[in-house]
Amino acid sequence: MNKDKMNGYVDTVKGKAKEQWGKLTDDRSTETEGKVDQAKGKVQEEVGEVKDKLSR
Repeated sequence: MNKDKMNGYVDTVKGKAKEQWGKLTDDRSTETEGKVDQAKGKVQEEVGEVKDKLSR
């Protein structure tokens, strides 16, 4: 697993936690930040996948 994939996974997990916290506290801003972090993480994971495939 390369650095991009790992960072993407961390951002995705962090985003899920942030989204849930936003829902629990009824804080739309935090909930939205969590969704953005998840999207960013998924993109970063895909970049890592592409880099892995290109390096083979």
